[in-house]
Amino acid sequence: MSALGWGIMATGGIAEAFAADLRLDGRRLAAVGSRTAAKAEQFAKRHGAERAHGSYESLVSDPAVDIVYVATPHTHHLEGALAAIAAGKSVLVEKPLTVNAAEARALAAAAAAAGVSAMEAMWTRFLPHMVRLRQMIAEGELGELRGLTVDHTQKLPDDPHHRINDLALGGGALLDLGVYPIAFAQDIFGPPASVRVKSASFGPTGVDKAVTGEFTYASGATALWVTASDSAGPNVAAVLGSKAQAHLDGVWYTPTELQLAATDGAVLEVFDGRTPGRGMQFQARELERLVERGLPTSEIMPLADSIQTLAIMDQIRAEIGVRYAADGPVGRDPR
Repeated sequence: MSALGWGIMATGGIAEAFAADLRLDGRRLAAVGSRTAAKAEQFAKRHGAERAHGSYESLVSDPAVDIVYVATPHTHHLEGALAAIAAGKSVLVEKPLTVNAAEARALAAAAAAAGVSAMEAMWTRFLPHMVRLRQMIAEGELGELRGLTVDHTQKLPDDPHHRINDLALGGGALLDLGVYPIAFAQDIFGPPASVRVKSASFGPTGVDKAVTGEFTYASGATALWVTASDSAGPNVAAVLGSKAQAHLDGVWYTPTELQLAATDGAVLEVFDGRTPGRGMQFQARELERLVERGLPTSEIMPLADSIQTLAIMDQIRAEIGVRYAADGPVGRDPR
């Protein structure tokens, strides 16, 4: 077991889930940092952190911290990651890595210059059923890939002050939820040849509440995806091949069951990918592996994939008219 020390930046819901899985997996939670000392101390007590810091600056300068998990709102990811990198810490940054591709490139450049490891916390990619899915594809069990379908739809709060509805915090269904299916398509097919937005709807604060899109690829394959923050759907996924189909049960982006079925519907394999906890420990193991081996980024979740996913979302946002302050003045290409 690694003795690397984790520092958690921010104390919201995703940080709570990650800390619980760290503890479940026997990882070392060296410190937590919040903008208020009281919140940091309460979090540390709940999760057994060795230290509590009342500022992010104090967290990243803690010599017991080797890796910083950045769990702040989207619009603060770059700032938090750069502070940690400048302090010589490796970083695991919540998805989306940043709010646009330009910021993601800046983060990647800073990590490379500092010689530290950096990765987006796209924890889904490391789950057992996703590992098995990639094996099935690599071994030709699906045949020639024809396409995929995937949704990530939830009924989230309508409160205009909630971060999901706040443009100033990078709110909207696309960045918060749509990043999962778009990253999934990126994992299976790589960069698309074309990106098409089929529909989009918006909330009173100007954030996107639902977006449907289609990607096409040079091979002729297609990816159909749906995301929404105002309605809950099945949250399933399927990868279609010439020989078989892989079906990911709901909720597909969490530890779940994977079925391989022939084109006539006959079930060829059932893989149970359920694990203890939420499954966020696998990305922690990967980041520790990178640090221990001195690797800049992951082969499974490379920064290049995170940048490409953000570039796609930049393109979608430009088409549907959703802009963030980080995009700069109207007319400037955020990419």
